[in-house]
Amino acid sequence: MSTLSTTASYPQRAPMRRFAAYTDLLLPAYSLWLREIIRFYRMRSRVVGVIISPVLFWLVLGSGFGSSLRSSGNGGQHYLEYFFPGALIMIVLFTSIFAMMSLIEDRREGFLLSVLVSPASRSAIVLGKVLGGATLAFLQGLIFLVFAPLIGVRMGLAQIGISVLAIFLISFSLTALGFTIAWRLDSTQAFHAIINLFLIPLWLLSGALFPISGASGWIRALVLANPLTYGVEALRTALFATGDATSTGLSVPLSLVILAAFSLLMFVAALLMASRRRTLPA
Repeated sequence: MSTLSTTASYPQRAPMRRFAAYTDLLLPAYSLWLREIIRFYRMRSRVVGVIISPVLFWLVLGSGFGSSLRSSGNGGQHYLEYFFPGALIMIVLFTSIFAMMSLIEDRREGFLLSVLVSPASRSAIVLGKVLGGATLAFLQGLIFLVFAPLIGVRMGLAQIGISVLAIFLISFSLTALGFTIAWRLDSTQAFHAIINLFLIPLWLLSGALFPISGASGWIRALVLANPLTYGVEALRTALFATGDATSTGLSVPLSLVILAAFSLLMFVAALLMASRRRTLPA
């Protein structure tokens, strides 16, 4: 009788084990995600700075170059319009940088060490931190997207969906990349130095500042090899309805697939980085 009772309980235990496995991953990840959100928005000056700086950069640079950069290379657009997707990506980039800088601060304050010795898995830690930073960057990008009607942008539901998806994928990939860089560093100064040498050129060579068609041969090759290019071009195509294909010659869905693959690659790199190196406080 006891054997039958034990055997009958196996099907009931399996869902409980799966639920426990999901809880072990999702609950710590949610806690870290929520901490990133609360921590960011308690610093009001940080929120304002992330948005206002790129907006001023967009207005000053776009208005300054303005009609002098109208050309067949960008379809005769005013530069204020052409540079809009680039300014949006700049906001996402800055937010991702600030969010992942908290990883270094957590290490210095001892919080990260307490998380690492907890029962939470490394996967939950990476997921929570990356999703937290990506959510912040995504929301900041959406806030800037509200300015689009001011430059005459009119989007349907399909264009809005493409824009939202592109912003999220860019946010996620840059945040995961920032996590991979920050995990190995012990100081914010070193983090800023690497960011200036790596992520800023990644943005500059994404077609955010100049049309790809007007670039020289080796610059064009670098731009086409940059995964961020396909996110910027998909976003520009959705905003300005320039056709079914981006200036890279690829369709918008294929550009988004490339960006999604880059996001997945960066997340896997963050997982591997967090799993292989034991992080100690500075």
